Amino acid sequence: MDANAIQALKNAACAFIDLHSERLLAVSHEIHDHPEQNYEEFFASELLARTSTELGLPVEVGTYGCATGFSGDLGLGPTVCIMSEYDALPDIGHGCGHNIIAAAGLGAATALASVASSAGGRIRFLGTPAEEGGGGKILMAQHGCLDDVDLAMMVHPADADLITIDAIALQQLLVEYTGQEAHAAASPHMGRNALDAAVLGYMGVATLRQHIRPTERVHGIFVKSGEKPNIVPREASTEWYVRSDNVTSLATLKPRVLAALEAGAVACGCTVEHTWIGSPYADMITNDTMSAVYVQNAAAVGRSVSDPRRGGHRVVGSTDMGNVSHLVPSIHPMIASAPHGTSIHTVQFAEYARTPLADQAVVDGAKILAMTAIDFWTSPERQKAVAAEFLAAHTDKDVL
Repeated sequence: MDANAIQALKNAACAFIDLHSERLLAVSHEIHDHPEQNYEEFFASELLARTSTELGLPVEVGTYGCATGFSGDLGLGPTVCIMSEYDALPDIGHGCGHNIIAAAGLGAATALASVASSAGGRIRFLGTPAEEGGGGKILMAQHGCLDDVDLAMMVHPADADLITIDAIALQQLLVEYTGQEAHAAASPHMGRNALDAAVLGYMGVATLRQHIRPTERVHGIFVKSGEKPNIVPREASTEWYVRSDNVTSLATLKPRVLAALEAGAVACGCTVEHTWIGSPYADMITNDTMSAVYVQNAAAVGRSVSDPRRGGHRVVGSTDMGNVSHLVPSIHPMIASAPHGTSIHTVQFAEYARTPLADQAVVDGAKILAMTAIDFWTSPERQKAVAAEFLAAHTDKDVL
């Protein structure tokens, strides 16, 4: 397909997004106003599915083994999967701006559906819940949501325009301590303090941090710590995120963290049980062939995108999109929707996620994703290059 024809498709997709921009922004605002946590996103999934269907891309809720997930396919040819996230965080709501991801994905997917037959491509729109620790993409991939997908894409809000999130591997850990209750004044010697065990375990991790890689992260909270001060706590529990550069180094770090946590139980005469929750989140493998295309299309809407892997500003985190990137070629760019220096997972970021900056990110993100997908659909040479780069990356498919 010649350059003029490709540009005409891009223009048509962008015009579609402009035509429906008010509706896309209304969806973003509605999701922002109704925050829902992991696998509870019934409002958001229904709203996105209904809107997508009304805009020409029929979508069904409850697909691929996930009650609050959704999917819809349209067209024939190479398959581009656009993913929307829409879960929120406890207490601070959309402090990660998933309402922006949801609406931008909706705009890109429906715009692509409007040109799919002319571009010779197939669009798959996936709603992937529970990114904030629940692994919705992993669950849906286990049920086949990535079958026949040639490229997966999404765009994530941040305080800067970046080629990729600096995503490292992660697994959640629950540690439960059991001791013996006793009256804390009358007979403390009869007790075995589970809270003391948990505190010593917490301090053990604090000392371990001196001797792990600078890129590794271990952080936790107390979930249960006793009932009343005058009762020696019989039960205590802590929850942890253990992060490392990739799934291989994560496997080495996990037993070191667990040993530190178990040591507290030994010191206090308590018992301890642990649960590694779900599948690990894998590191993100960015397909540079398509990242370069994304950067070019971002420039077309006035955004300059930098590469955090070459120094400068970074956004470090973990995402189940990392697992997707081990299974199919993927990109996960970050789009500026808040002032520089505004950290994600904060009340401040949640507030910015419903401002004109965020609204512009919805519209621009939808357009950039749509144009990038069109470039992929219309170039067999690029499709081959993307596939070749993916194979050369030696990705580990054992991430589910």
